[in-house]
Amino acid sequence: MRMQFGKIWPAVLLLLISTSAWAVEHQVAVGGSYTGDYGTSPILMFTPSTLTINVGDTVKFTNISGPHNVHAVDDSFRCANGCDGQGGNGDPSGDAWTSTVAFNQAGTFSYRCDNHGAAGMTGVITVQGGGGPANLPITGAFTGTWYDPTQSGHGIFLEVLPNNQILAWWFAFNPDGTQQSWFGNVGSYTGDTATVDALQTSGGRWIPNFDPANVTQPAWGRLTFTFSDCNHGRVEFDSPVPGYGTGGMDLTRLTLPLGLTCP
Repeated sequence: MRMQFGKIWPAVLLLLISTSAWAVEHQVAVGGSYTGDYGTSPILMFTPSTLTINVGDTVKFTNISGPHNVHAVDDSFRCANGCDGQGGNGDPSGDAWTSTVAFNQAGTFSYRCDNHGAAGMTGVITVQGGGGPANLPITGAFTGTWYDPTQSGHGIFLEVLPNNQILAWWFAFNPDGTQQSWFGNVGSYTGDTATVDALQTSGGRWIPNFDPANVTQPAWGRLTFTFSDCNHGRVEFDSPVPGYGTGGMDLTRLTLPLGLTCP
């Protein structure tokens, strides 16, 4: 059989060009050091620390210096000299290692260095696109606590209820940072979107001085929830209360109640 390379090669070349356009390898430097007036000091950061990529892209982490690793908050990857579960070892290492992680679903993926995360060595990768449904239908599996790892210290409790209802309470702080601020309510969900018209609780006091007659729950605003996968979602908020305004926050699962599974 005679192969018609003259006809086949242009098609193959077009496929290769298209594939390279679909998937991009991004670079993140891990650690490093700098020399100043008082000697050499370590760089405890990922550079860049935030990335926005597309579904199908990869991120190549390269350790410049220092005993580091990259560990996803949701445990989807843990890498250094290779990645756990893929024949490698994700323990922090001072070797000149490189590890490449593929991101095949949309969502927000926060990660840290196990040795230096508490010192601020953290990063966030936002994966957009994908061609499939952007969000998952809401089910009881989304019950749990959720937060933004880059803003650890406040978060949201969600409980999916019967009859397409959902309970949501956001435990946060007021805009000027002088006191705690709790707001939430029972709302409803349809398909992949939940909406909660939140109330803000105030007027209570610590026992034995608590008087339910003094508790008020004025309207705070609206919360809208969507979930890109079992461990990642987003809340959009719109509040007429001065200082809160309109915006959104990416969410990462913090807890999954015993007995629940999310495929």
